[in-house]
Amino acid sequence: MGSEEIVIKGKVVDDETRCQHYYSKRDIIAIKFKCCGTYYPCIYCHEETTDHAVIKWPKHEFDEKAVLCGNCKSELTIQEYISSKSICPYCQSLFNDGCKLHQHLYFEQIDAK
Repeated sequence: MGSEEIVIKGKVVDDETRCQHYYSKRDIIAIKFKCCGTYYPCIYCHEETTDHAVIKWPKHEFDEKAVLCGNCKSELTIQEYISSKSICPYCQSLFNDGCKLHQHLYFEQIDAK
């Protein structure tokens, strides 16, 4: 059983999934878009390089692996990512805490706590 390398599309600038739009030290995730099943670093990369609209992941599919840690290359389920407190559960790398402000662009809204 071979491991398949995950391809990140868009305007990627390094091997930790940073892109032309988001490239701080902690910008190390890519998101698999529901609409095309393809990983992109951000919504802008998706918009600028595809010809279709974004479809958000529905709540009932939050157990799908759809977030990639750019450091250790582990795929996280959406629920793992949302619950991660901006730390990769596999390698403990820090994610950009500001990404929480953009979750509504990728995932159906979860109830505020």
